[in-house]
Formats: sequence, C-alpha cells, structure tokens
Amino acid sequence: MTAMNSKILLVDSRKGNYLYEEAMKTLRTNLQFCGKDIKSVLITSCFPDEGKSDIAFHLAVELGKAGERVLLLDTDIRKSVYLMRYMVTADVNGLSQYLSGQVKNIADIIYQTNYEKMDIVFSGPTAPNPSELLGQPAFRTLMEQLRQYYDYIIVDTPPAGNLIDAAVVGSACDGALLVIESGKSSYRLAQKTKTQLE
Repeated sequence: MTAMNSKILLVDSRKGNYLYEEAMKTLRTNLQFCGKDIKSVLITSCFPDEGKSDIAFHLAVELGKAGERVLLLDTDIRKSVYLMRYMVTADVNGLSQYLSGQVKNIADIIYQTNYEKMDIVFSGPTAPNPSELLGQPAFRTLMEQLRQYYDYIIVDTPPAGNLIDAAVVGSACDGALLVIESGKSSYRLAQKTKTQLE
C-alpha cells in the first residue's frame, strides 16, 4: 500500500522554536525506545486547545526525519484543524468518507506530503456520528492494514476529557500520549482521562 493521491503541500507558517524542536526529538526518541511492538500511538488531551494536534504533527515530522515511514492519521471528525492550519487548498478525501463507504479504497485517502517519509490521512467532512464511525470494524481493519506498511501511525483524536472518541480509537492502538497544558487541566481530570484511556 502506498499513497496513491498527488502530493499535498503542507505549509507551517509559524516560526521554528529550538527548545520545542528539541523536545519533539526527545519525544521521538522515547517513542522509538518503547519497542517495535508500539507502532500506532494515539495522541489526545483533556480539553481542546492544549496542543495535541501540533504535537502529533511535529512528532510525525520528526519520525520521518529519522528515516521512519510514518502516517499522521486525523481521527478528529468533529473539529479537525489540519486543512486550515497547514493551508491545504486542494479537495481531499478523508477518513469519514472512507468509514461511511463514500470512498472505497484506502489508497484514495492517503496523501504524500512535502515532509520526508510522512503521509497523512485527513479527517474528512464532519459527520453526525463520529463515535459510531470510529467504533465499527472497518476502522480496526484499516488500522491493521496501515500497520503492515508504516513504521509508525500517529493518531490525532478529539480531546478525551468530555468525548468518548479517543477511547474508541484507543482500542485499535498500541499506546497513547496524553497532552496536558500546564495550569489548564487538574491532576484529578488528567488521572480520570488516563483511566478512561486504559
């Protein structure tokens, strides 16, 4: 399996930050030391706007730079940020269209990017039933097929503090990374979210 669609240009207009980039390299290294069995990693947060999508993107970029074949899979069918944040102007197919049967082939939702060894699957149009779409057997089958081709699958989900989507997606992933913005989430809520994911 490979990305059959044309290459998508992702434009990150924000200025680089050395300390942030070093933190992403450290995170990448820690993930690589988790072992070869950890291939699909869910990234979520307790609340919106804690930086989970930014971390998912930059972790995927760093894995690609390290020579890993990586897929960034956006499962936030409710409120994705990727098309707007990275200035994607092309019409793209996405995960919601595949899971609802509007797009039949996996290759038709995978896009090559201008980042080394990094492909992306966009979330697709907002759906009225995200949890149900993500909970069906087709999603688990998709994850199994993607695992055969990619070294890592970085899975961006909606915040887990008040939505069930992350827990549903988590059942098809090898591990999870919980992003917590300092001073925003309480210890109690972070523990509750962690327990829900487990």
